[in-house]
Order: sequence, then structure tokens, then C-alpha cells
Amino acid sequence: MGNAINSGTNKREKQRQLPKRLILVRHGESEGNLDKNVYAITPDHRVQLTQKGKEQAKKSGEIIRGVVCDKGNCSSKVYFYVSPFLRTRETLKEIGAAFCSSEIVGVREECRLREMDYAKFKNTEKMEEYKKEREKYGKFFYRFPGGESAADVYDRVSGFIDSLWSDIDMDMIPYGANEDLNVVVISHGLTIRVLLMRIFRWTPEQVDNLISPKNAEVRIMELGHEGEYSLALHHDDETLVKWGLSAEMIVDQKLRAYGPMVDLDKCFFSRYFDCLADK
Repeated sequence: MGNAINSGTNKREKQRQLPKRLILVRHGESEGNLDKNVYAITPDHRVQLTQKGKEQAKKSGEIIRGVVCDKGNCSSKVYFYVSPFLRTRETLKEIGAAFCSSEIVGVREECRLREMDYAKFKNTEKMEEYKKEREKYGKFFYRFPGGESAADVYDRVSGFIDSLWSDIDMDMIPYGANEDLNVVVISHGLTIRVLLMRIFRWTPEQVDNLISPKNAEVRIMELGHEGEYSLALHHDDETLVKWGLSAEMIVDQKLRAYGPMVDLDKCFFSRYFDCLADK
């Protein structure tokens, strides 16, 4: 599996530059989650949160603050990236209320984190037909007519990740040398899954088996003992199984969290080769 850190010289220095945590949050319950017919009359990017969704987001903010602040003594800093859709911006507002202004070092609206484009279908029954077709075809590569596939979302999310690393390398995110940085990404279910795919180099088949985050669900990646991001430091095996991770993927998360690090790419040779002779 892939590294969150590029190998080479100055690896320890590179580790210090990376955020301690990457925290992914899906938006709270929206009007569209309650009634799919909303999308026939309201543009996707204008769909609002329900009152329950706002309350969910507020609780997520409390969860995140509890993670990044140790017993209320918060020396950590938080930088937010948010999808430009209304429901994610409303989620950000509720999450941000859990923090003091001095704890937030920045916020940026990032268009590449938007929801997958399912195209505009006023006929919800037709949309359900396309979704059934996608299940047969394979969810990752299926493109909705006039819309996007998960592979398309992966391409733009990859660009976002590259930009994030570049911003950090160029000191575009302000935080002190003795402060932990936490990057919080507020986005959408499919977008979050392909973000994880990009960071952990999962296959399309593995992503097809993943379960979408629930509304306002928080998924936390933290740097492990040897500088690799892992979900296993904050989420137990039972949770990872519920999210759709295979036994192989969970082993990888534990190696990333606790080591010892190995050549993770070689661990998965059997995925592609029946047998290889040692020479």
C-alpha cells in the first residue's frame, strides 16, 4: 500500500510538516436525505441541512474538539477545507462553533470536494434505474448519463490531495513548530470514500465494497509510529469492518499505525501474480 510520506532524504523533517491528523466529515442530514424528490426541484448545491442535520454537525464538532484537544488544553490548530455546497457549509458552521477563534488557523472552500455529479434528473424513478444499472456494471467506473463516475471524482480529489501537500510544503497553512495541525475536510459520502482510496491506494474493487459514511460521521486518520496515516489509531476492527474494509485492508491500517513498516506494495503481489519465484 502507498505511503502518506514520500520516501527519500529528510524523512523525519517531512513527517514534522505533515498534519498530525486528517479528519473527514460527511455533511449532516439534508433535506435530500429525507426526500429524494427534493433534487427534482432544488439544485444539488442548494440543498439545505435539516434541523436534525445541524444538531448532528454540532455533535461532530464536539467529537473533533475532544480528539484534537487533550483534556480541554488545546495546543492543536485546526484548518478546515469544505465543499462549496450549502449543506457542507452549514455543517462547517456548526462544527466550527466548537472551537475558539485562536484554535482555527484557516478555512478554505474547495470546489474539488463537491458531491459527485449525478446529472439533473427530474424523474426520480429513472435515477433509481440508473443506480441499479450501476450496481451491475460496477460502481466505481459507472458514469451517470451527463454526470460523473466515482473515477472522475477520484481524479479531482487526487488533485486536491496534491495541492494540500504542496500548501504544507510551502508553509501556506500557518501553525507553530510546537503545535499539532489537524486538517478537517467536510465533504460528501462518495468523495470521502475516494479520498481514503487516494491516501491508502485502495483498488476500485475495494472502494466498491465500502459503506458510505453516515450523516455527520467523523473518520479520523492519524500519523502512526513511523509516519504513515492510519484509521486504526481511532477506530477499532469492528468499526472498520462496518465501513467495508476487508481483513487485508485492516491489517494494512494496523501496520500503518503501529508498525513495523514493511514494503507494503510487496505484501499485495498475490493480488496480481499467481506465483513468483525467488531469484
